[in-house]
Amino acid sequence: MVRMDTQLVAFTGVAAAMVTMPGADFTVVVRNALISRRAGVACALGIAAGLLIHTTLAVAGVATVLVAVPGLFRTLQLLGGAYVLYLGVRALGAARRPRRAAAPQQSEQEASSGRPLWQGFVTNALNPKASLTFLSLLPQFVPAGSPALPRTLELALIVLVLALVWFPVVALLVDRLGRWLRSPRTARALEAVTGSALTALGLLLVLEPLLI
Repeated sequence: MVRMDTQLVAFTGVAAAMVTMPGADFTVVVRNALISRRAGVACALGIAAGLLIHTTLAVAGVATVLVAVPGLFRTLQLLGGAYVLYLGVRALGAARRPRRAAAPQQSEQEASSGRPLWQGFVTNALNPKASLTFLSLLPQFVPAGSPALPRTLELALIVLVLALVWFPVVALLVDRLGRWLRSPRTARALEAVTGSALTALGLLLVLEPLLI
């Protein structure tokens, strides 16, 4: 009989809560999915690529540098916050302009430009808190006496799989409601909501290191 790994089950639940928690990643995926399904999925894959960097750093232990060098952590936090703030201001600007339904060809051109993939990657990769979260979280689920590297690799893989499932599902659900969500009035309202959320998150990330 195969014994259930309770620590692995517990970690999967914690990781699922972390991945699905609404934040900058979620908001950026929704915003790109409003352009097209392809743009939303590309953005989701970009976020997963960013998570790959954080989990790799955590597994390698390199993320400890962010704790040892506070200036580096704050610089990365400022850069990440500034980028999220830029996306939020841009979305708010788009919400204020009169909007027509986007032409399919235009949507495909923007999706194929690689911009959604890049937005997802940068939004996630420039968040140093993710590395610190994984660095502090992964060791808690390594059984005493077991080799750390294989176990942390297994935990990191779980996080990546959850991200690769959750964010594309969000993009597909938004696209499924596309006709209603992309109507000019609704689209402007959603741009305003996502823009406000991104702007607030960006301001928090930018102001936090300055207030410490």
